[in-house]
Amino acid sequence: MRTARRYLAREIYRSSSVVLLALIGLFTFFALIEELDDVGSKFSLLNLFYLEALALPTRLYDLLPIGLLIGAILALASLAQRNELVILRVSGVSGIRLLINLWIITIPLVIGAFAISEYLTPAAEIKSSEAKLMLTGRADGARFYSGYWFKEGDGVHSTRVININRLLSGGQVEGVTLYELNADQELRSFSQAKSGRFSDGELILTDVTQLRIDDKAVQALANATAPTQPLTNLEHLDTHVFATTLTAERLIARVLTPERMSLVTLIDYIDYLQDNNLQTDRQVVAMWRKLAYPFTLLVMITIAAPISFMQTRRGGVGGKVFVGILLGVGFFMLNQLALNVGMLSKWAPWVTALVPNLAAWALALGALLLMENQHNLQRFRQRSLSSPA
Repeated sequence: MRTARRYLAREIYRSSSVVLLALIGLFTFFALIEELDDVGSKFSLLNLFYLEALALPTRLYDLLPIGLLIGAILALASLAQRNELVILRVSGVSGIRLLINLWIITIPLVIGAFAISEYLTPAAEIKSSEAKLMLTGRADGARFYSGYWFKEGDGVHSTRVININRLLSGGQVEGVTLYELNADQELRSFSQAKSGRFSDGELILTDVTQLRIDDKAVQALANATAPTQPLTNLEHLDTHVFATTLTAERLIARVLTPERMSLVTLIDYIDYLQDNNLQTDRQVVAMWRKLAYPFTLLVMITIAAPISFMQTRRGGVGGKVFVGILLGVGFFMLNQLALNVGMLSKWAPWVTALVPNLAAWALALGALLLMENQHNLQRFRQRSLSSPA
């Protein structure tokens, strides 16, 4: 069976690679056509090609499930058309055993997808966001035109709002603005720094201009009384250090959308949001969907099995591929629908991530078991009809 598994793996990997190349090329072509209007004197065609190259890891990660489904159907249907699957079945390999071998074949793809998700996609997304900001003046993800915004504090004792214009490597930042508020959400200090560095739970600012507001300022303004001493104090500092819960990893997490973060970074960022009483619904759902992604690949190969096995004597590879595309698109739409409905209805995150996969897996497995026991069901039906009432 090991030799047969290697042969199946070679056929599936080859077909899936061809399908993925075709899908990535198609989607990249459509993206290039869509962005051609932005090409001009400041944004050249070479810049557009560079941005699309940075989008390739993300596109590969998104298209891998549907590519595996279509590629597996192509490979298995071709084997069935050449009666090679029949030979396996005659030699004593049951449909369930063949499906288990298909799951084993999928394991390297799961490992590869995990590596892409944890390392390649986050790095490419960061470069793409910064490059798009520099070339076009806009960026995807959590980057606003005014920079990146962070909040610290529980809102009960004190709150600090941090604005960073630019993120650099190694925890380095440029253009930092700090707003420090008291328990009543009143501004107490305003600081601007040209650069800074996050290190060991501290933010070290350099070339700082700091404006401190006296605690009596609000009362003096409310009573419209002339102060006896200045209510503000402006000073310039060479360096200013204060404790912070932000880290270099959390800065990187802010650049990416939750779906594009690595799992470790996403979990750490969720902890940061919870500690500062910020909303975490989208991040938690994204975490569960990343955990469910390997199971999605197993679902795709499970769907491909009964489609490829049916009507093996008649061939019909094109028809099977068409059915596979419809099922793949339908599964994708079901996943998106579950995500949107789950977010609106406040479903548990694991429900929106796992239920569509479990439903599709159960249906595909049930169809395979039905095909596997089709002859036994027919015999049982004939015996039931022939038996005297």
